[in-house]
Amino acid sequence: MASRFRGRDIHPTATGPRANRDIRVPMVRVIDEDGQQLGVLPVEEAVEAAEDRDLDLVEVSPNADPPVCKIMDLGRYKYMQQKKAQEAKKKQRVVEVKEVKLRIKIEEHDYAIKRRHAERFLNDGNKAKVTIMFRGREVTHPDLGRKLLERMANELIEIGTVEQFPNLEGRNMTMVIAPKSTKPPKKDTTPRRKSGRKAEDVSMDDGKLTAPLAEALKEADIQISPDDGADDGKSEGETKEDA
Repeated sequence: MASRFRGRDIHPTATGPRANRDIRVPMVRVIDEDGQQLGVLPVEEAVEAAEDRDLDLVEVSPNADPPVCKIMDLGRYKYMQQKKAQEAKKKQRVVEVKEVKLRIKIEEHDYAIKRRHAERFLNDGNKAKVTIMFRGREVTHPDLGRKLLERMANELIEIGTVEQFPNLEGRNMTMVIAPKSTKPPKKDTTPRRKSGRKAEDVSMDDGKLTAPLAEALKEADIQISPDDGADDGKSEGETKEDA
């Protein structure tokens, strides 16, 4: 029975991989739906192998030499990638700017309350915008407002850093304090050179995928299995000549 997928073209999008007959390279390294390596095949043969399984040939590592393709359900692959992106987006925190308003003649008790509000904002990971509101002729004494803002910044120095220094606009003087980062420094993920092999090498070595290519497949959420009898230079059915 002819496959309903035969001859189908799935064009790449801004965020999607190339697939099936839209893959415009002569040779590709193929991994089947079970993670087994089928070796390096002509792209036409690889597409036919995917169509025979009612699946798609998806380019998962286009920068490899040759590019790596996997036989899979493209629709499901895109769905899972989109789901992962949505989950990552949910974990991202949006930093908000919370405002605290003061007057230069504020009572000490009220000032302490405002400071605790700013402290809570910073501890929650948000920025604190501290605003001094001048009344009448108070605006002729901006130094008083600046001193009050500097006091606030000094008392919050353990948890916040001044991002915007006191700035007078009209009858308001504002200052923005950002929370101090508590995240550890990002680890260096640059591939290391081993035994004289170039870090950018993505070819096969003794029948095994080199580290950079394996890492690329891992990022694409592609699982592979060792291919005990794989020989990239031979197609299926080819036998070794007698010595």
